[in-house]
Amino acid sequence: MDSMEGLVSFNQSDYPFQLFSLSHIFMVIITVGLLASLYIFRESIKRNYKRLFKNTLIALLILGEITFHLWYLSDGRWDVATNLPLQLCSISLYLCTIMLLTKNYKVFEISFFVSMTGAFIAVVTPELFFGFPHMRFFQFFIAHIAIILSCFYMIWIEEYKPTFQSVIRAFVMLNIMAFLVVIINQIIGSNYMFLAEKPNTISMIDYLGPYPWYIVLLEVVAFSIFLLIYFFLFKLLKK
Repeated sequence: MDSMEGLVSFNQSDYPFQLFSLSHIFMVIITVGLLASLYIFRESIKRNYKRLFKNTLIALLILGEITFHLWYLSDGRWDVATNLPLQLCSISLYLCTIMLLTKNYKVFEISFFVSMTGAFIAVVTPELFFGFPHMRFFQFFIAHIAIILSCFYMIWIEEYKPTFQSVIRAFVMLNIMAFLVVIINQIIGSNYMFLAEKPNTISMIDYLGPYPWYIVLLEVVAFSIFLLIYFFLFKLLKK
């Protein structure tokens, strides 16, 4: 019983997360493998499993968010400065859920670039304090992998195609969201989207200089990644 309680406890020392540990690398490999499988079997999914696949992704996204909040609530730790859905990947989770439910193209444009970029970075350099086999470890990776698969589902199964204007619109929307989050951070003393200070774990932000200059460089990095995704996936690969 004690070991089971440890798997859902907030004691980080029981199951600490280590960047690029065997369990972390395994989750990265699983992410790449699922993406490859989605591409390889895309025609079969279109014909026979389209609705099932989409509904499974929606269920994983919703359950991931519910599980996260219930975990905090069960220990009396839920707090507006920590648990509002204002981190980039939390926003992405909601965007992807709306995108899958509505199949709205404008939501897709924003979701694809914003969500996939944030989720990929999170999988490679996660802000995670609980390692395998803690519940939070699985919740974190399942939610982020579902975000990534949702984005590519829209490309390979629903056959949505972003344009260069999609890159611009996604970047503008990202900045609007960031501006609103900065205001909220100031009001409640939070650090959503890491716009008040750097995260406590190792991340790419560590290489971008001190506050507030790393925010400016994050803008450059985000727009560069958007462009790379667009030109690599939809220009070079198409040729």
